[in-house]
Amino acid sequence: MLKFSLLAATMIGGAASAAPSAPMTLQQYLALTGPAPTKHIAYGSAPSQFVELFRPAGKGPFPVVVLIHGGCWTVQFGGITQMRNVAAALTAQGIAVWNVEYRRYDEPGGGYPGMYRDVAAAVDKLKAEAPVSGLDLARIVAVGHSAGGHLAQWAASRHRLPTWSPAYAAQPVRIPVVVSLGGLADLKNQAGLIESSCDRTTAQLAGTPTAARPDVFADTSPAEMLPAGIRTVLIHGEHDNVSPAATGEDYARRARAAGDAAEVIVLPGGSHYDEVAASSPSWPIVNRAIRQALGLK
Repeated sequence: MLKFSLLAATMIGGAASAAPSAPMTLQQYLALTGPAPTKHIAYGSAPSQFVELFRPAGKGPFPVVVLIHGGCWTVQFGGITQMRNVAAALTAQGIAVWNVEYRRYDEPGGGYPGMYRDVAAAVDKLKAEAPVSGLDLARIVAVGHSAGGHLAQWAASRHRLPTWSPAYAAQPVRIPVVVSLGGLADLKNQAGLIESSCDRTTAQLAGTPTAARPDVFADTSPAEMLPAGIRTVLIHGEHDNVSPAATGEDYARRARAAGDAAEVIVLPGGSHYDEVAASSPSWPIVNRAIRQALGLK
């Protein structure tokens, strides 16, 4: 586990950040916003089946961040609008952002399997958009926050899906690295934490067992899809009480035991919301992890 000092936190990323401040609150997170996207692209007919493309100026090809918002898998706690804050910061660095919306458990067609089908369809939509918008799919990273950390890790692991899964695709977009920001990706072993932090049950997120599908985690929980042949960077705020650093440490141990690369970074003074705010003193650390995943200095 890596824990950056406050001095390092203010210097990483090429420019000094603001002085350390109180951990960001949920209310401050919900107030985050950013500029309108370059494109709004539908991948289905439901209101939540779309992505926002933030494309830098110039010809490209541009490295790509697949950005997946959290919010406890519910419509209650914001989502894609708040991610525009980070999207703007990344676009300013010449990085394209694929900001994903999806049907959550409390939307018609959401939950299992709709939510997973949505993420799969949204990511694979990149195949058609890449040549049009100058996106370099050889330089791609998935970045997810909280519930979106689960979905980002799942998206990068879905080449491991069994063929019986409703979200199976024969040739998914391959994502070699995931940056999980306060993620909750082990639906089986973290079920108690997920229920206490988010008030979500396994049935809401993974469906219910059937004779044909006795293990509901086999196609929903990245921890059960190991090894995925990917590198996972698990970033947690020091004061994250939704997904504490121990959550990432537990996942990293499982991933490494299975043969995958995984590391944990703790953000000094950070909360669950500092992890995903470009205005936070934690941002230079998160930004560096994303740039490193893309092979950028």
